[in-house]
Amino acid sequence: MTQTRETLGSTSQTPPSQPLGAEVRLESLVRTYGNVRALDGLSLTINPGEFMALLGPSGCGKTTALRVLAGFEILDGGRVVVDGVDLSDVNARKRDMGMVFQSYSLFPNMNALNNVAFGLRMRKQSGPVRRKKASELLEMVGLADQASKYPHQMSGGQQQRVALARALAIEPRVLLLDEPLSALDAIVRAELRDQIRSLQQRLAITTVFVTHDQEEVLSMADRVCVMSRGRIEQVAAPAELYERPATAFVAQFVGISSRVPVVVVGGELELFGQKCAVRRGESTSVSGPGDALLRPEDVAVTVDPGGQGFVTRKSFLGAMTRLVVQVGDINLRVDVRSDVGSEIDLGTRVALRVVARDVLVAPRRDGSPEGTETS
Repeated sequence: MTQTRETLGSTSQTPPSQPLGAEVRLESLVRTYGNVRALDGLSLTINPGEFMALLGPSGCGKTTALRVLAGFEILDGGRVVVDGVDLSDVNARKRDMGMVFQSYSLFPNMNALNNVAFGLRMRKQSGPVRRKKASELLEMVGLADQASKYPHQMSGGQQQRVALARALAIEPRVLLLDEPLSALDAIVRAELRDQIRSLQQRLAITTVFVTHDQEEVLSMADRVCVMSRGRIEQVAAPAELYERPATAFVAQFVGISSRVPVVVVGGELELFGQKCAVRRGESTSVSGPGDALLRPEDVAVTVDPGGQGFVTRKSFLGAMTRLVVQVGDINLRVDVRSDVGSEIDLGTRVALRVVARDVLVAPRRDGSPEGTETS
């Protein structure tokens, strides 16, 4: 572990030539609570040094998967394998993993330095070694001047930095992050998000990050595992996940989509008088009535007195402006450049054109109004 210690004390942003983290394999994990199957045969491989995010709605199993990996939950089936070693029956304290919780979980009777050094003390390292390494870690997370302060004397962002430094102090092969930013305000969350990602890349620690925040996932992760009902919907890099969602669930959960009723015939559909290809994958099973799932950037608008719809809402988002265009009973969200959007007033009629190369189609929702918006 000497290479890791030298990297921890370095200010270089160049990552090590070889990943120091471990390969993690979750093999056919099953975890049940009464009649609820929180994990339903989940299998996932996380590469050494990779930042993997587990994303999904409440109850999808992402936190259970993290707790199983950490050793806090007992499996009903399957294995947790780290660098080829089966850890399924190994105690959490012996798994060589660091964990950062949403609630910080700092010791209130210890200052920042001693909080960071706690894990080293449990590993019987000498006082001088503990203090030196804890000081280096506090400097690395930008808190060298806070070493003598107690948790109640620090802000939420500072406390979470201390918690991160404490997790890194034991030089874990795997770092587990359980929604560590959700309790922070937006500005601090963005700053700490960038710092965590920078440190993870510099140290090359295999990291598993659980969150429900899509922005965090898209900006931080190497790959994202989208989960639903204890199973995996898709594992992909953030850009692929957003641009090429494999299923209707992923398209609706990651980013924003509008549902537009269509009829699929021979692998094609018609939208706004335009023929469009149906995306291969889940949508190939749809024949006949379905719902096209359109991102705001999948559609272009032009001002046209004879156009199919009219603008009912505008939201300024900086470089982009989001329009809501009503077409019959459908409300469709469309993004345009703000210099274009400033020239489009509410009530303006517009023509619509699909600019996506193909369209994901989901089965028509039963009992729900046509053209609903999803996010």
